[in-house]
Amino acid sequence: MLVPRDFEVVRDPLWNNIRLDGAALDVLDSEPFQRLRYIRQLGHAFLVYPGATHTRFEHALGAYHLAGRALGLLAERGELADLPAEEATLVRLAALLHDVGHYPFSHALEEAGLLSHEALAAEHLAHPELCRALDRLGVPRAADRIAQLIRGQSHSPLAGLISGSLDLDKIDYLTRDARMCGVPYGTVDVDRLLHSTTLVTLADGRRTVGVHEKGASALESLTFAKYQMYRNVYWHHAVRSATAMFKRLVRTAIARGQLDAAWISRTTDEALMERLRQLPDTPLAARLRRRRLYKRLADLPATEVPAQGGEWIAGDPELVAQVEDRLAEELHLEPAAILLDFPAKPEMVAIDLPLMTRRGVIEPAQSALEAVADALHRNARCLRVFGAEARELDPHTVVALAELTAAEVREALNAGTALLER
Repeated sequence: MLVPRDFEVVRDPLWNNIRLDGAALDVLDSEPFQRLRYIRQLGHAFLVYPGATHTRFEHALGAYHLAGRALGLLAERGELADLPAEEATLVRLAALLHDVGHYPFSHALEEAGLLSHEALAAEHLAHPELCRALDRLGVPRAADRIAQLIRGQSHSPLAGLISGSLDLDKIDYLTRDARMCGVPYGTVDVDRLLHSTTLVTLADGRRTVGVHEKGASALESLTFAKYQMYRNVYWHHAVRSATAMFKRLVRTAIARGQLDAAWISRTTDEALMERLRQLPDTPLAARLRRRRLYKRLADLPATEVPAQGGEWIAGDPELVAQVEDRLAEELHLEPAAILLDFPAKPEMVAIDLPLMTRRGVIEPAQSALEAVADALHRNARCLRVFGAEARELDPHTVVALAELTAAEVREALNAGTALLER
């Protein structure tokens, strides 16, 4: 007979000791959650930052820990007194499970057109081992309610702790990623932010997560840390080169029927790379293994690209692949020898959160960063062309290509018009 476990303590390099209760331990032991041990948090960033080998597993533990701290502070102030105890339980487990649907190699495959990891969460929550763990809670529809929290579809007053401007996921990953990469960015005033978190009642009567005016500067530290990490780590040119190579490699394998998207959603980093290396005609896999990354042929800050230019590069991977092959042909290179990259994160420094003033009035949180949000986003973004071999590429030609709409690009491809002579 198994003896129920009350709790365990896990040592963490960021938060020191993380206490896991019995429900969390049941989740932890499930196959879907253990898979996260083998999915690196930052994908191919370890090719640039050797310390970036931390995984979704420890990040999930960190988010769970922060959820416990935030809920504990709210409870101390009596703000949870009129909520069922199960609400807090589900929020903590949602923090623990928020990445359970994640693909291998960070967000690269979502950029490549596969379903978001939030959309896949319900599928993983339906795994028999997780179902049994959640059933032991005795909470009606626990798995469904956790999935709603993860997808941002929950009406719980505590939902903002899982998805929103203040979600605890961001606090952990920014702090953890900076620590593991060894960079002096990503600094967040965590204690001030958690102590300033409160439940507020909106004009329509809904209760939701907000922040006290005293924590406004801490909230800005979170949003600015996000900008710094995107500019210096997540969108580092070599990280983006490896990501572009990986996306093209996987999309090609799926198009050829060599890989199944459903299988990818259940596998791990190394299992996926091993499968890719075994496939015929996959030189990109060998190059990634040996860190023979494509070089920059063009590197243009988004400030040099028209405001709405190039959005098809960020949002239409199928069209991008066609353009890449046409460009490779015009440069007398093999298919897939040219790759385009223009990452997007328009909500990078956005704040959508109610703020409680010292007078007790509820207002939209205002940040000095919001006035320059678009400028910060454009400053962090770069339109890049990567190549397997060095080639001369006129930056003005790249800008001219980015100025085209998706419809104009398709028209040029269908007409056989040279893309580099526009």
